[in-house]
Amino acid sequence: MDISDEGQPLDPVWLEINNNVCGGLTGAPSASLVVERFIGAGWSSRSASWKSYEVETGWCRLEVDPTEGDTLLNGVVDPQRFEDLATLLTRFGLPFSLELYDDDGELLREIEAGTPSAPHGAVPKRLSPLLARPGLWSRRGGRTRFRSG
Repeated sequence: MDISDEGQPLDPVWLEINNNVCGGLTGAPSASLVVERFIGAGWSSRSASWKSYEVETGWCRLEVDPTEGDTLLNGVVDPQRFEDLATLLTRFGLPFSLELYDDDGELLREIEAGTPSAPHGAVPKRLSPLLARPGLWSRRGGRTRFRSG
């Protein structure tokens, strides 16, 4: 997987806030494939661990973490660009869900796209339970981050 530093760095205004976006890509073949798609869209990337990556542009920085069958996304996004992130993920052609949170951790918005139709009356599965799982989140560099196993 190639690492790219050609994209825009994250605007410094977003460096010190807590993560406000989390999501997942269902059935992504690999985290590196997802990162390659971000690079193709002009984002920069770097390795965050043996299996995870960070991708960023001027208005968003995400950690891309592989799990069994899915790829988790978490990081910071300019709330005004939340839908732009969803549009980009739609172009990737994989089912996804995204959640946007305020400074107090309250869910502001969620978007699901490309997911198979659920039975009538089914309640969508939220990613927010990840926030409550001990050991998955850590504070690093003034922000809360997903910590992969």
